[in-house]
Amino acid sequence: MADPARTLTLLHNPHCPTSVHALDTLEAAGHDVQVRKYLLVKERLNEEELRSLAQRLQGDPPDALIRRDKRYETLGLHAGGLGIDQVVAILAEHPALLQRPILDDGAAAMIGRPRTRAAAWAAAGRVVDS
Repeated sequence: MADPARTLTLLHNPHCPTSVHALDTLEAAGHDVQVRKYLLVKERLNEEELRSLAQRLQGDPPDALIRRDKRYETLGLHAGGLGIDQVVAILAEHPALLQRPILDDGAAAMIGRPRTRAAAWAAAGRVVDS
């Protein structure tokens, strides 16, 4: 079971079916999940939080960006090869481009795509390699 001292935070968009699925799966497994609706102005991540997240996120920094979003295309972004500083700058200015859901257990963070990752999170109570 999960380390009771470890806080699970889900960066959540309630309008995203994959994000809703992740939250439902974690809660159904009995985990106390701190939900952060990062698109709300009062819950947005600041640059320091974005940098910490990017450093702990499994995968490459550009994985934190939603590349299928029309805004990504409109901005003319090409994330391949971007470093943490560039990704943080993009997300600070355009928080809607943050991939979701993201589970953050304080030590590591992981994007919840594909949906099967939510089941692994729920079983372990933390971020796990899938």
